[in-house]
Amino acid sequence: MVINMKIKEALINKAWVVYILHCKDNTLYTGITNNIEKRLIAHNQGLAAKYTRARLPVVLSAVSNPMSKTEALRLEMRIKKLAKGEKIAALNEMLKE
Repeated sequence: MVINMKIKEALINKAWVVYILHCKDNTLYTGITNNIEKRLIAHNQGLAAKYTRARLPVVLSAVSNPMSKTEALRLEMRIKKLAKGEKIAALNEMLKE
């Protein structure tokens, strides 16, 4: 699976990734991390973002290729400005990489 390979690569290199979560209420949440496995657990335990706390459980929908923290912050901001349909298109692009 493409997401699993990206996660492994990011963990080995301690690089940053942008991720998109699908929440229980059918909304999308975008964030960045340098440890996607730990961050996903925190989200599902209600210990991460306030937004996802009330929308559990969340499911990992996409992970970007590993990048620098600066690049990840820029990509996260670009994605957060998109409408839901555009985020889904961005998600599909992330999965192609």
